[in-house]
Amino acid sequence: WIYNILDGVSEVDRVILRDADPETGFVLLPDLKWTGEQLSDLYCQAIVNRRDLASIRDLTGDCLPLLRNIRDKGTCTIREKYGVDPARLRTYFHYLPSFFHLHIHFAALTYDAPGTWCGKAHLLCDVISNLEHNHNHYRHATIAFTIKDNHPHPLAKDNRDKAAEEDGVGASGSGAEDE
Repeated sequence: WIYNILDGVSEVDRVILRDADPETGFVLLPDLKWTGEQLSDLYCQAIVNRRDLASIRDLTGDCLPLLRNIRDKGTCTIREKYGVDPARLRTYFHYLPSFFHLHIHFAALTYDAPGTWCGKAHLLCDVISNLEHNHNHYRHATIAFTIKDNHPHPLAKDNRDKAAEEDGVGASGSGAEDE
């Protein structure tokens, strides 16, 4: 579904901005969680055109032009279309992301958007700064994260399995001990 959006096959009517540059381009569109009715809960996503970037782990100093382009054009477009000043936006990545194709969230500061807490959100301005200081920061950094049990990552499955064992439910789900 991501590639359908990037290729202009689906959700064409929802796209706010399409920058077609293969290296620094992206598609900006409202997140499905936002109705578009209230600016106080504005929530958009920028999905990068590059298909070799899955998460912030893949970012290097070579990605700085991409990140600055998303920051500059994304916030400018949101200001022009919705009248929300860039200083009133929270722009961030999730780590771990809910899907592994690099995307950036734009949320109004007045909106308590999902995953804006410590252990999940990484501000775009911090990511840019980290890469300016060390071009390989995210390749080597320890990045603490929290995940919910329903996340698709294998660690979440491990957590579900451990919780089931603690509750006395075996792998079969019967709760019976193997004899």
